[in-house]
Amino acid sequence: MSYDGIYAHTIVEELNNTILGGRISKIYQPFQHEIVLTMRANRKNQKILLSAHPSYARIQATEEQLSNPDKAPNFCMFLRKNIEGATIEGIEQLGNDRIVTFKIRKFDDLGDLKHVSLIVEMMGRHSNIFLVDNETNKILDCLKHVPAYQNSYRTIMPGAVYVLPPHQDRLNPFEATPAEMDAIQATFEDGLTAKNIQSAFQGIGRDTAKEIASLSEPTLAHGINQFLNQVATGHPTLFTDETGKETFAPYTFETMVGEAKTFASPSLLLDAYYIDKATKDRIKQVASDLLGIIKNELHKNELKLEKLENTLVKSEEADAYRIKGELLTAYLYQVPKAATEVTLNNFYADEEPTVIPLDPSLSASQNAQKYFTRYHKLVKSVKFVHEQIEKTKTENEYLESIETQINLSDPQDLEDIRDELKDAGYLKAKKSNKKQKKTISKPHHFKSSDGTDIRVGKNNKQNDELTLKKARNNHYWLHAKDIPGSHVIVESSEPSIETLEEAAILAAYYSKFQHSANVPVDFVPVKYVKKPNGAKPGFVIYTDQQTLYVTPTKEQVDALRV
Repeated sequence: MSYDGIYAHTIVEELNNTILGGRISKIYQPFQHEIVLTMRANRKNQKILLSAHPSYARIQATEEQLSNPDKAPNFCMFLRKNIEGATIEGIEQLGNDRIVTFKIRKFDDLGDLKHVSLIVEMMGRHSNIFLVDNETNKILDCLKHVPAYQNSYRTIMPGAVYVLPPHQDRLNPFEATPAEMDAIQATFEDGLTAKNIQSAFQGIGRDTAKEIASLSEPTLAHGINQFLNQVATGHPTLFTDETGKETFAPYTFETMVGEAKTFASPSLLLDAYYIDKATKDRIKQVASDLLGIIKNELHKNELKLEKLENTLVKSEEADAYRIKGELLTAYLYQVPKAATEVTLNNFYADEEPTVIPLDPSLSASQNAQKYFTRYHKLVKSVKFVHEQIEKTKTENEYLESIETQINLSDPQDLEDIRDELKDAGYLKAKKSNKKQKKTISKPHHFKSSDGTDIRVGKNNKQNDELTLKKARNNHYWLHAKDIPGSHVIVESSEPSIETLEEAAILAAYYSKFQHSANVPVDFVPVKYVKKPNGAKPGFVIYTDQQTLYVTPTKEQVDALRV
């Protein structure tokens, strides 16, 4: 199911039980459409994610580690000034719609008590987050500004009166009486279908409507009552079908198929469901320019390789030019003046007649010299072309490794990759007089089942640092075979087979073949790993390797993470 009004209801209930009365201790905006509130409630800190993303709009408690940018966007700064340190005194859902209001109590600069509302509208591409003054009902600020000429129904700008989105006159399943439901059922011409139920109630998704329809015998009122009881007592469930597609529900729906996994809370389920989807989208937001540069460079290199290969094909004609030059030299007396071509017997091919084109403005010896010049030029070019082909293929391997690292990285770790592309000349460095404090990213840290430390590089610079500087000669090095991926170091001179297999799973997971089966992974002591002079970051050569075949899964990787 989608994040519909029913699931929003379960989230609101969860937050009322966990953060009501809590204090907003920290606010930050890790990405364009997302705000994170760190709450101090019930003697512990909890993070609340408010997302106005066009595809993944939601509110939830989250355990995901989202970075706090060095420079906060304007809306985040405004929230910090106005509600940081304030208290949440209520969390309400508008009917069964995907509109949730956080009632906030705060003191202004003069010490006067003020009440404001943080309103989250989760409506696809129209999703937004507002801070509204309760006394005047005016928008203090909002995440997305929409002027009147773009929206004739309401103005979404600071200072405008806050107006609710257009409301459809449908029943709230949590408040509808049996009589109201009987009346609406009487209007269903083709019976209790999922489509009719979805059109009759607020905030009901397609999957929810199917589940209610399956319970609605003999009446709609009975089905809604059964459904709401299950929502109140059941456990949030994540379904995975045989194709790998995931869906979720507030309890284990009978109408959903696939492997079912239950969670202790609605928010924990959302963390599991959105972790990969949202991360990929965030990377596209943050790294779209990097991926575009790499795509363009790879395309240019493909065209370059095509031209080089054509040059090699032409170089195969070199011997033909040499033979023509030698025939002209041997039979100078048989070549008429100002001729455009001549036929001579080829003593390299059993005196077979060979037609040789000529430049009529040149003498026979000059034409022969012209063929020899072409021959020598092509022979000399072969070595150069082979060098260029090898250089271009090496550059492609490097660019593909960067592309893999971007797709596998956390958004907060992309700055290191950006710096690497600047150093390599693919990205122009912006001139700035301000010295910015850089956060140094560290490699991934894992522990094997027997407690052995395993480190995994996040980018090429980290790979070099990890393998060539930090690892000891008797530690073990692993890498997915012949494909872009991270360097993995097992910090042991005599690792167990189990530890090597777990490290191989990490090497396969952090490679281009993350979602493949039977991925080959080479392992070898670090002393057999060398970096050629002048090689690109992350590029090494190695000998004496052995190979393991593994199938990586996220669950295995998470179990090893420190």
